[in-house]
Amino acid sequence: MYFQHSSDIWRDFPALVPGVLLVSDVSSETPVRDQVAALYESADARLAAATEGEMPEIQAWRRAFSTMGLKPTQYRCASESLLRRYRKERSLPEIHPLIDLCNAVSLAYAVPIAVFDLAKVTDHLEVGYAKGTESYLTFSGETETAPEGEVVFVDGADQAHARRWTNRQSGLSSIQPGTRSALIVTEALHESAPADVERLLETLTRELSAHWTVAAKPAVLSASAPRYDF
Repeated sequence: MYFQHSSDIWRDFPALVPGVLLVSDVSSETPVRDQVAALYESADARLAAATEGEMPEIQAWRRAFSTMGLKPTQYRCASESLLRRYRKERSLPEIHPLIDLCNAVSLAYAVPIAVFDLAKVTDHLEVGYAKGTESYLTFSGETETAPEGEVVFVDGADQAHARRWTNRQSGLSSIQPGTRSALIVTEALHESAPADVERLLETLTRELSAHWTVAAKPAVLSASAPRYDF
């Protein structure tokens, strides 16, 4: 299997910095509250200095969403949505230990993180422009077709595992109690993204390794080295 962004995405978003890692031996019974609480403190410090909309990480995604023809305040990237909810409620719901940790890291760095159950992904996962044939399963169980030109995460079976780039993940490959291995993808577009994504991956690797197995070396991808094989 492999993960990559299409050449069209690299052409249109040359500032993109993706980070990828693979985790296995996942269990839904793992206690992560202490780790999550420590990461929340980092988010608290950032939000004390600026709202999420003022953060360069979020501003870069807003510009990208505008480029894609989406209203940035109607369709927010995943990290902005998390920060917005956390700022209002001072907590996030507990979903699954793996998701809870990744959400907390996303809050701390203001960078989107997507997590996919690899058992539900066929052959590969590529971020690119939809052809208009990709099937997308909502969390409510309905099937949609991604419109042509929308940025989607698509696999070898023409299944869209996320729509609107970092906005809507599919219910098909969402993390469940039975998930055992997962692909984690983080993406940033802001000026200091190369250094920040490296730091984010180091944090993720440390936090995940405390409970599970980081099954393949994390990688930062680029236009010249866009593919992550695992």
